Amino acid sequence: MQNSQSKWSHPHRWQHASLTLRQPSHRALRSWLAEPGSLTARLAALAHALGGELRITVVHEGWHLPRAEEARALGLRRGEFAWIREVVLSGLNQPWVQARSVLPRDSLQGLNRRLTRLGTQSLGSLLFRDPALVRGRIYYARLMLPSTSNQQTPVWARRSRFILRGRAVLVAEAFLPALLAASAMTETRKP
Repeated sequence: MQNSQSKWSHPHRWQHASLTLRQPSHRALRSWLAEPGSLTARLAALAHALGGELRITVVHEGWHLPRAEEARALGLRRGEFAWIREVVLSGLNQPWVQARSVLPRDSLQGLNRRLTRLGTQSLGSLLFRDPALVRGRIYYARLMLPSTSNQQTPVWARRSRFILRGRAVLVAEAFLPALLAASAMTETRKP
């Protein structure tokens, strides 16, 4: 039951560190990729600084088979379904980040059940409120995502495995060109 609406291409390998990102020209991108806190909170602050607000659009969500590399990262058996959610986080009417979360069935017990009913609320806004949240290593990859002109656009992404109340959640975030342009706008506004 793969969802054809998914815009994610999946790299064969996520890397813990990327030599390419050490180039000075990638300083702003590095800052976003290495953000240890809530990406949603940082995006909302950027949108606010530019006179706008952060908007979250659900692309799709539901029970689907995760990709093989996602299942491996979560220790899922082959053919095991998970709650998969893809959203776009936008500021200034431009898509800034595409996010994909994979939540195994056993991760949605007890209080975690509400994670299937987020609507336009971000997953990060709930995750980072929990003081017991544990974030694993951040991995990086280049993804090919379709752009508005239906061309494939290479973008940098990061992925982390979180432990929430003893249960695993996988979150990947792809950083779109409009985010870096908006981020640069705040740099030029500083006195």
